[in-house]
Amino acid sequence: MTKKSVTEQYPDTQPALPPRSRGVIGLFEENCTVCMLCARECPDWCIYIDSHKETVPAAAPGGRERSRNVLDRFAIDFSLCMYCGICIEVCPFDALFWSPEFEYAETDIRDLTHERDKLREWMWTVPAPPALDPGAEEPKEIAAARKTAEKLAAAQAAQAEPTEPTDPQEGGS
Repeated sequence: MTKKSVTEQYPDTQPALPPRSRGVIGLFEENCTVCMLCARECPDWCIYIDSHKETVPAAAPGGRERSRNVLDRFAIDFSLCMYCGICIEVCPFDALFWSPEFEYAETDIRDLTHERDKLREWMWTVPAPPALDPGAEEPKEIAAARKTAEKLAAAQAAQAEPTEPTDPQEGGS
């Protein structure tokens, strides 16, 4: 109450937002497996997903064909969204992220349903995750993978070393 108020001159001056602010949801389409968890868990039912199945040929001869879901449509209706972030939390493949973009107002409410192309554009404004604490313990999964890789490298190095002859008559030159 003792400080003078300062009026921000928005839109001429952009506000300084906190690093992980919630603005709009961005879609990293390459990670989406069309599992539908985000749409099922959304309390507002504002996520629309359409997909179809494609058959993938066998990777090896004698193998069986696989089928996979292919994303046809991914849309979020931001006129219904309450920005709770449940969809981002439940996504097991990290396909959804918070973007700090907040300027996406429309003059018509029907234009607030953004399709995957628009959601993909916002993905590039997502800030990098904060750095890990340098004093933190290494995750168990990474430690186990590193130990296995070191053992494999040591075994390959042991096989690659040429054996030296012990008998002077065998080592010809």
